[in-house]
Amino acid sequence: MNTVDYLQHHDIKPSVQRLAIMDYLQSHCTHPTVDEIFTALSPQMPTLSRTTVYNTLKLFVQMDVARMLTIDENNIHYDGCTTPHSHFHCKRCGKILDISHLPCPISDLSPEGLVIDEVHLYYKGVCPACRESGKSDIEQE
Repeated sequence: MNTVDYLQHHDIKPSVQRLAIMDYLQSHCTHPTVDEIFTALSPQMPTLSRTTVYNTLKLFVQMDVARMLTIDENNIHYDGCTTPHSHFHCKRCGKILDISHLPCPISDLSPEGLVIDEVHLYYKGVCPACRESGKSDIEQE
């Protein structure tokens, strides 16, 4: 499904800015921030503003075409993949990586009577690249 159809399927009116932001999210699995998306897209779209990027991402989260990640205490990151999965945050380089699904179904975690709409599972540590480069000493927090 192309981006126009994808947005329309989720009741989002496609605009040039929305299409560009969704294309960026879906083609860059780096879990970007508002500033990263703005910086990447603004050279080709001089009328794009950070506010437009922020408001578009807010709409995408509300309409379930993107996820907001709060794994990093300093920044909000966005994920264009909405299927449930966990994330790993490297404390050295700051990268956020996708981790495959865990075998534990949500129903095993849910006390009777609760309705769970979402689950966020974050891991933090040091990625292999930082470990190999000697950046692995994690300071006590």
